[in-house]
Amino acid sequence: MKNDIQLLQVSYNKQNVGKLAMGDKAKCLFEYDSAWLKTGFSISPFFLPLKTGVFVAKHEPFNGLFGVFNDSMPDGWGNLLLDRFLSSKGINIEALTVIDRLAFVGKSGMGALSYQPDNSEIYRMRSPDLNSIAKQVSDILSERADIPTIKSILKLTGSSGGARPKVLINHMNATWMVKFASSNDDRNIGKQEYFYSELAKKCGIEMSETKLFENNYFGTRLFDRNQDERFHVHSASGLLDASHRFPSLDYTQLAKATLALTKNTNELIKLLRLMVFNVAIENKDDHAKNFSYIFKNGNWNLSPAYDLLKSEGFANEHATAIAGVGNPNRKDMMKVASEIKFSEKQMKNIIENVFDICLSSKIGEALRKRNL
Repeated sequence: MKNDIQLLQVSYNKQNVGKLAMGDKAKCLFEYDSAWLKTGFSISPFFLPLKTGVFVAKHEPFNGLFGVFNDSMPDGWGNLLLDRFLSSKGINIEALTVIDRLAFVGKSGMGALSYQPDNSEIYRMRSPDLNSIAKQVSDILSERADIPTIKSILKLTGSSGGARPKVLINHMNATWMVKFASSNDDRNIGKQEYFYSELAKKCGIEMSETKLFENNYFGTRLFDRNQDERFHVHSASGLLDASHRFPSLDYTQLAKATLALTKNTNELIKLLRLMVFNVAIENKDDHAKNFSYIFKNGNWNLSPAYDLLKSEGFANEHATAIAGVGNPNRKDMMKVASEIKFSEKQMKNIIENVFDICLSSKIGEALRKRNL
């Protein structure tokens, strides 16, 4: 493994997209390949439009990296594993640039983008013993694990984002992500997330297939791939240059961005329904990386929803505000619709539909007590 890389080749399903390099003041530079300019698409429409020339990244919020490439980076759990493993190899992780870290992502990241040179530890898809992995995860979190254990889990993790421990497995000829409890989680968190995924589907929220493995571990089929084909995925965080580490967005902004990107009112409705569901279940960890867009068949669409779970968020308020409010009511959700000139009647119908279904579920009593 080599670090101190100055230039990366960016590819999309084995097609050359462009070159990414380190520029002055630790800011990255990117230029589309000439062939991609003729036949490709903008991988980040708001900040990397499909045109000639060298683009210069801003220093914030992604340490000099463009948002679309920051989406490839591991976060939380993935970084924990990678840093411990690299440190064991004598690599000074403090000296690594964002370019170095993308090389460690290589072709193992989420979505369709890959990076060369590829310094990733390539993992083989298999169906491991999940109970055994849960024990290894616990050892890693308590710093009892040895390097071979960390390496074995790193191979299964790939470069997935998010804070909770997770691995990628092959199940029913598809790639699934299986999550485990972190040291701060309730031991039944897997069952809880599965319940909310099923409730979301009843509320008309588009989700990828979910499953409770071993009656304990929450799993979801990855929506960024179909057998050998992989799809380009772009988070709202990367698309809008919005940090997910602190509150940085409002659903009004998200709604306007969704309509501008997808040019499809149906995708806007999907986002508004998701907003209402997050309010209903108190999913306050609805930060900028928990919304994504997927590019398929020449079109951008809102991706299937993910990470739906009752959570405290930042200071017990929604990470993404609702018309400027962190703990909103129905009036605030209606204000979002008003600000984007969305039908008042349709918005009321969405709210009533989602709330009626949630009220009839096991969270109904808690929802009624909130008097929304």
